[in-house]
Parts: sequence; C-alpha cells; structure tokens
Amino acid sequence: MRLPAPRPQTHPSGHWTCGRIVLKVNFVASLDGATHIDGLSAGLSGEADKRLFRQLRRECDALLVGAGTFRAENYRPLTLDAPRRAWRVEHGLAEYPRLVVVSRNLALDPSHPALAAAPVRAAVLTTDDIAASAELSKVVDVIRGPSLAAGLAQLKSLGLNQILCEGGPQLFAALAKEDLIDELRLSLAPLLAGPGAGRITAGLPHEVRRMRLADWTVSDDGTLFLTYQRA
Repeated sequence: MRLPAPRPQTHPSGHWTCGRIVLKVNFVASLDGATHIDGLSAGLSGEADKRLFRQLRRECDALLVGAGTFRAENYRPLTLDAPRRAWRVEHGLAEYPRLVVVSRNLALDPSHPALAAAPVRAAVLTTDDIAASAELSKVVDVIRGPSLAAGLAQLKSLGLNQILCEGGPQLFAALAKEDLIDELRLSLAPLLAGPGAGRITAGLPHEVRRMRLADWTVSDDGTLFLTYQRA
C-alpha cells in the first residue's frame, strides 16, 4: 500500500489552527524502539519515509528542532525544491518554511550553512536570561521566553501557526511536559536495530498524555506510518 496523495487545502495554517498554533512532531523509529543507527536517523528512513518527510516540511510554517539534533544531523538550509515552493505559494504559505532552533545556551555556530545560508532568516528559541553573541545575532533572530509555550506564542505572533518539530528526544519530552503536542507522525521502520540507541523521548518525567490513532498507512517497503492526535 502506497502513501496517499496529500489532500489539498485552501490554506493549511488557517484550516487546522482555528486561531492557535498546531504543533506536529515527526519521528522515525525501528520496531525495537531505536531512534538511530550509528548515531543518525537516516539509517532507519526508507524512500517512503523520505517522501513523508518532504511532504511535512512542505506544509509547515516553521520547522522546530533541538540544537543537539540540529548539530548531529548536520542540517542544511531549508531551500525546498521548486514544486514544493510552488505548492506553498499556491496554498497561501510563504515560499520557504522558517527554521527555528531550540537552544538553552545559544552554543550555535553562526557560520553553519543552515543558519548563514538560510533562504529566510532563521530563529533561535531560548530562555530569557541568555545573551546571544554579536555574530549569531547577525544571522538569526533570538526569541526569548520563560517556557516553550511562551516561545511558541511568539512564533504565532510572527504568523507561524503550523509548527513541525523534528526532534530530538529531549525537545519532544519538553514539549510533551508542557502539553503542547497536537499530533505525532511516527514512522516504524521494518528493522530490528538492536540495543544501544535511545527512545524518541528523553529527559524529565511528565504526566501521561493520551493520544488517539487518527490514521495509518503501510508502504511497499513495510514501513508503518502512524498518525496520532490529541485524544
């Protein structure tokens, strides 16, 4: 069974938000729970998962990622290809999504291509008491807030209503702790990776957050795509 074609929307942000931010989290994991092979998630991701990955990026206003994942996965500028850019413009979105990196200490390299060569100015979400270097401030907007909820509210004030989070596990847990997750797109790769890799969530415990299964699809390579939404 192949992935279904994306459903056309008049305006993705307005259609789903009803006046508020919608936060989606996207993860891939092995059948035995591994989040990476040899330190990278790419080893778990087949062509069908890559298609979903590209589709989700196409539909978001902003791409949220933790600083650790940003560095480990060596993010590239969010340029998107011409068909996806055209789709975004046709559906009322900006030509490119905006990259937002979550960092507590702002230990980011301002010359990193994903920041310095971003097609639209990237942003860094951090706590109130952190000062950015002059070099970093030249290439990103620093958004400060006492919590992730406050930071996301500031993103909304910038017109960024559809937020896609690509991890990592620490950020996933922090978002769940503040009960900010509206949807989880989980891809289960048909692999047994063995022990060693961590789970898709890590950090401090939080209350149980109940989700409901909204959709599922199986690709030709056996990857199971699960969509869970707020209960």
